[in-house]
Amino acid sequence: MSFSGGRFGKAFLRFAAPFTKLRAIPVIGPGLRWASAKLLSRDALTWVQVRRGPAQGIWLHLNPRTGRDYFNGDVEPEVQAVLQEYLRPGMTVYDIGANIGFFSLLAARIVGAAGRVAAFEADPEIAARLRENVARNQGAPIGVEEKAVWSSSSPVFFARADAEVSPDRGLGHVIDNDADKSAPSTIPVAAVSVDEYVRESGAPDFIKCDVEGAEVEVFRGAEKLLKETQPLILCEMHGNKNRETLLKTFANLGYRCEPCGKNHVLAQHTK
Repeated sequence: MSFSGGRFGKAFLRFAAPFTKLRAIPVIGPGLRWASAKLLSRDALTWVQVRRGPAQGIWLHLNPRTGRDYFNGDVEPEVQAVLQEYLRPGMTVYDIGANIGFFSLLAARIVGAAGRVAAFEADPEIAARLRENVARNQGAPIGVEEKAVWSSSSPVFFARADAEVSPDRGLGHVIDNDADKSAPSTIPVAAVSVDEYVRESGAPDFIKCDVEGAEVEVFRGAEKLLKETQPLILCEMHGNKNRETLLKTFANLGYRCEPCGKNHVLAQHTK
């Protein structure tokens, strides 16, 4: 018998951490894995509130197996710190690659009712969870866009992450390799460029971008915005080539970049 979440899922999130190291022990580990699989299905979800940090009290529908950092408020502290330092009430934020919405909800809390957050998530299943999280946190000024952000507003192919490896499918990404488009996990999704979206919905003051390697294409589709409005940008870089290309692009558009943690770059215009 397995449980879908509920009280056992909450207990798993709260108390399983001390047993994590035991899973590597030859005799004990397999037994623990077997027991947890029997008691808690891999697709289980449970409602919890973030325990601490700037997102404390925010409701999230979490997978107990993978959601511990979210539950504890420990996910990517460098990103949380930037949002706290640079966001202000009334700002407009684009969260590109929002996943289940932890940072969208934190941003919405900071910008308040006078502000706005546009949360972009391409994976249909995760976008549905994102909408659930937004609805549970009533009053959060967040619009969910079930779209990939790309260099143009044409449909793209999206490789969904393997749920066995990433239950929250946080590793999904746009692909432009024809050989990969026929994979069972690859689906066509709607896409929009930042500049196109701005024309319809207004410019952001701040962009947070985490798109698993598609960041160069995202900002190719945002050059007009970066030239004219110069929003603050926090971008996670995936690979040295992407980093080099983007740093050059930002510099050419008048941005000064500084590292933020291991993988992020904070880009501010020098105007």
